[in-house]
Amino acid sequence: MLDNVERFNMKKAPSKPRLLPLMWTLCIPASWAHKEKITKVNMKGIKPPYLLIQNHNAFLDFKTLTRAVFPYRCNYIVAIDGFIGREGLLRSVGGICKRKFTNDINLIKNLKKVIANKNILVIYPEARYSLCGTDSYFPLSMAKLAKFLNVPVVSLCCHGHHVNSPFWNLHNNNLKGLEAKLECIATKEEVKSLTNEELYQRMRNSLTYDDFKWQLDNKVRNKYKGRAEGLEKVLYQCPHCHTEYEMTTSGNVIKCNHCGKSYEMSEYGELHAAEGETEFSHIPSWYEWQRANVRKEIEEGKYRFEAKVRVDALPNAKGYIDLGEGYLVHDKEGFHLSGEYQGEKYNVEYGSDDHDAVHVEYNYLGKYGDCIDINTLTDTFYVYPKIDKFSVTKLSLAAEEFHRILHPEEK
Repeated sequence: MLDNVERFNMKKAPSKPRLLPLMWTLCIPASWAHKEKITKVNMKGIKPPYLLIQNHNAFLDFKTLTRAVFPYRCNYIVAIDGFIGREGLLRSVGGICKRKFTNDINLIKNLKKVIANKNILVIYPEARYSLCGTDSYFPLSMAKLAKFLNVPVVSLCCHGHHVNSPFWNLHNNNLKGLEAKLECIATKEEVKSLTNEELYQRMRNSLTYDDFKWQLDNKVRNKYKGRAEGLEKVLYQCPHCHTEYEMTTSGNVIKCNHCGKSYEMSEYGELHAAEGETEFSHIPSWYEWQRANVRKEIEEGKYRFEAKVRVDALPNAKGYIDLGEGYLVHDKEGFHLSGEYQGEKYNVEYGSDDHDAVHVEYNYLGKYGDCIDINTLTDTFYVYPKIDKFSVTKLSLAAEEFHRILHPEEK
């Protein structure tokens, strides 16, 4: 399929970042605007090249990073859709293209090139924005990569970026008093001497966070009147009547249209039931309850998703190709996408064994609604279910749980 279409050149070596004054001008004032405090720990004497890992909640992450490592150069791993229409610009500022949740040998070569150029290599191990402001799956392979690169490991953990501009509502809430910690968690000598497990635990622990707990503990007020709008994308199941796909939001309220129960989101990110018991005042606790319910469905053999879908392909950075209608199935084996384009049938497999997660988008580009993107080494498929009631968040949770069941050793 699409045999005659040019693919993105993943082999091209990363550029030495240019346009640094422009980047500093665009990024650093944005961090200052939030009165963000950056604390540096164990960074004395730590200079590039090194590996920097960062949690991922909003575009502000990149701006804070630029300020935190000033005046040094960085190369960043960026998803392919970030390159659309601006490949030259992104390459010039240090972008390295990757298709999400794929294992590409060309990428490893490019990462090694960054270190050879004596730059900072920036990786977001979670490979996506957090859905509810908490850390997600962190691959053990990150420790193996660090040992392969043989450089110090630095982490940048930001707090407040999710509550300022959550993935489910990209409005900038203009919160003040955000925080970030830049920390060297392993010197070059420690990278050599620590076991994979020991190094992994340091990396994992350095990026453990909970933005809503941080907000409440630090009494950071969110005065935006529409702060709950979009939250139903993440919290899709009512904790009172357990009905799925009936949650709606307006202003600072999330409500179940099936049973009528509603919850107000306070200026400090807590939920309070309008009447009766508040099952979950903490948004991540509600989210993890949904995960447990999905896990139970899987273990009881009840989970399966299938639907007609609209499919867009992104083989390169020139733009999307409309593949028309397809069919998507998600079960214990993984995602199975099938369809026909210009008289040629195609099948795309995205297995649970090989993939620890799937990337989702809410109202992607304002086009056709919520979608998942399924990646191979040469293509990315944006898949939009053509049904009224579903949740890409549930698909995401199920993908994670299927992988966990197959790989209990990966915590």
